[in-house]
Amino acid sequence: MITDIVIAIIVGYLFGSFPSAYLAGRLRKRIDIREVGSKNMGAMNVYYEVGRVEAVLVTLADLGKGIGAILLVRWLSGIPLTSGFDLLTGLTSAAAIIGHVFPVFLKFRGGKGGAVAIGILIFLMPWAVPFLFIVFAIALLVTRNPTFSYSLLLIVLPFVAWRIYFNTHGEDLIFFSIGVGVFMGIQYIPRLKEMHSKTGGDWRKVIKRRSLKERF
Repeated sequence: MITDIVIAIIVGYLFGSFPSAYLAGRLRKRIDIREVGSKNMGAMNVYYEVGRVEAVLVTLADLGKGIGAILLVRWLSGIPLTSGFDLLTGLTSAAAIIGHVFPVFLKFRGGKGGAVAIGILIFLMPWAVPFLFIVFAIALLVTRNPTFSYSLLLIVLPFVAWRIYFNTHGEDLIFFSIGVGVFMGIQYIPRLKEMHSKTGGDWRKVIKRRSLKERF
């Protein structure tokens, strides 16, 4: 069991450390995505500073990093690929998110981990996808703020986990989704403070934008 735990942590961390956004910036425009725009190594900064196609590819890569790590760990450990939430899944997921935030390949300076976390939680709670899509779509239409919209998913995910999965997965998945949401929230606090300062202390401008292209 100890060996499986070590493998889960290492695999999750290495998958999470894969610097998709950094590579997109370097290969497409020869820039360090961490030094331009919002200075975040994420898909939204790639969208604004590199291009739409690259942003889509980075999003897919980041969404899939945690999922790929979970599937590999389950295969190596002899666990059915479609099994539910367990200790190894939790450790792999947490390590993947941490790997994205503190990637070994980039001197431990990475992104926020939002897309990785959302990918993992959607994989663990597939029946929640339609509801989450509706929440994201409505939030995006109202605020025109993609970052706020997918951040909102992290807030509603624990409630979705409780409503849909409590009887089949118990409390573990609920507490895990809460933990992920809290960790993600901490990652975004500095950025929120920065945007709040740039808008003259107006939270309405931070949340609701005039267009998708507007940013602070």
